[in-house]
Amino acid sequence: MECCHHEKKEAPSPHGHCAPGKRKFDYLLWGSLAVIAAGLAAHAAHTGVDSLDRFGMAVAELLKAMWWGIVLGVIAVGLMQKAPREYFTKILGRGDTFGGLLRAAAAGVLLDLCSHGILMVGAKLYERGASLAQVITFLIASPWNSLSLTLILIALIGLKWTLVFIVGSAVIAVATGYLYMILTKRGVLAGNPNKAAGIPDGFDMRVDIKARLKGFRPTPRFFISVLKDGLSEGRMVMRWLFFGTVLAALIRAFVETDTLVQYFGPTALGLLFTLAATTIIEVCSEGSAPIGAELVNRAAAPGNGFAFLMAGVATDYTEILVLRQTAGSWKSALFLPLLTIPQVLLLGWVMNLYG
Repeated sequence: MECCHHEKKEAPSPHGHCAPGKRKFDYLLWGSLAVIAAGLAAHAAHTGVDSLDRFGMAVAELLKAMWWGIVLGVIAVGLMQKAPREYFTKILGRGDTFGGLLRAAAAGVLLDLCSHGILMVGAKLYERGASLAQVITFLIASPWNSLSLTLILIALIGLKWTLVFIVGSAVIAVATGYLYMILTKRGVLAGNPNKAAGIPDGFDMRVDIKARLKGFRPTPRFFISVLKDGLSEGRMVMRWLFFGTVLAALIRAFVETDTLVQYFGPTALGLLFTLAATTIIEVCSEGSAPIGAELVNRAAAPGNGFAFLMAGVATDYTEILVLRQTAGSWKSALFLPLLTIPQVLLLGWVMNLYG
């Protein structure tokens, strides 16, 4: 998968290509790492400043819970870089069937990129002929269901709630994709004008995999390449993850549990406050994971944590703008929050009710 290695404020190209330009200093990544390093130093030194020591302890606790997920995620991303793009196109199947939506959701869950990085892949799939319904399903299912973030979420909120969140997001992804498919068939939304020719004629993924494995020999160079690719491609993920860690540590250090429960507790009003917060904050999916975990653990509101993760994707203005540019229609783009937000609130309310 291609991915921009330089960070730019403008939205990714609808064709999935990186805009040319000199690589810029990543202020978000290195700034977040600098704050994290300062927090760890304060934790080790026991400064005696109560607020600073609380922040340092929060940073240390969050990193202790996440480090193994980050390491395994880097390895997973590096291995996925070795897989040809045609594999993912093959997995999606037909775009006008329910089975095609299920396959798009599965592909989204497996692909390890953040919500902004995934836009490049989704736009390219649309260009290659994937239906709008499949692209929507793919985008909703993918941002924080990737292997690396799944591992991190397990560390932060436990296996049970991680699985519940994954199932809930997959349900929303498929349901929204199905509604897009129906609206497209009825002419409310425009179909994809691109010819569905994403893979070469006669391409057999199983045969290709067997052929590649037959000549494969693990070497130190291969493993170094996997780590290098994982760190390079995972940089997009980690910059937001570390930024989210800083925000979560600040919340843990300076926001009392009673305050979290009061404003973001497991109530209908708490859900609405959460929806408003995630819309305003506009944090990438990786950055939202530690914050969502705080709502699950400290506010005792698993539905709010789910809503924070999911609604952040549904209300992401970059995603809406890229969808508009890719599909050439504001209607196609604006139906994303219109269809997903009610589902997110409903599932969030159910999770709080039975959590």
